[in-house]
Amino acid sequence: MVVDCDSCEVRGKACQECVVSVLLGPPSTVELDSSEQRAIDVLASAGMVPKLRLIPITPLNTVNTPEVA
Repeated sequence: MVVDCDSCEVRGKACQECVVSVLLGPPSTVELDSSEQRAIDVLASAGMVPKLRLIPITPLNTVNTPEVA
């Protein structure tokens, strides 16, 4: 998983409640492997850190664009 804070839709609004900012400060990009993702999920589920608040920005031209045959 690549967490790209620069392309997060809620950047600024939700950074203080995001696990990335809590653990690492507000970086531009973070790469998490599956074991790191699971560890963060466990810590967040236990209430020890906030959950990942990433909401990727979807470019308008890729949202529900029908294919042309």
